[in-house]
Amino acid sequence: MVAFGPVFCLIALVIELLTGPVVHWFALPLFAALLSGFISVQVVAARRHASVELTSSSLRQGTEDLPIVEIVKIMPPADPEAREMQPWETARTLGELSAVPRRRSGIGLRLTSGALVQAWAKDDKGLRAQLEPLIAKSARGSME
Repeated sequence: MVAFGPVFCLIALVIELLTGPVVHWFALPLFAALLSGFISVQVVAARRHASVELTSSSLRQGTEDLPIVEIVKIMPPADPEAREMQPWETARTLGELSAVPRRRSGIGLRLTSGALVQAWAKDDKGLRAQLEPLIAKSARGSME
């Protein structure tokens, strides 16, 4: 993805060398470098802020880590045909984001403090399926 800018500029350079009397020796490398720089910033930001990692002890959403022991319950999925939103759908989004990232679905979580938060993933059903046994194990561990 980062290489698209330089590749297109290289193609433009070859076309200019073959067809035109003017070759933009300064502009094409400059634009290749600028395009690569802007795209690399976007790639790094997407990897940092829109990534999900689940381990046996924590759920990382973007830049925020949530210990599994703090999750009490996974809320039921939202009904897309419901007229009113469920309370968790307006709760704070994990990962220091203002909303659930594009092309991802929200998952409501109730924390030990009683607060509701929104986790998110591209595969929300898969994340739910992986979270459920971890939360059950955590709850059993806290009872012992």
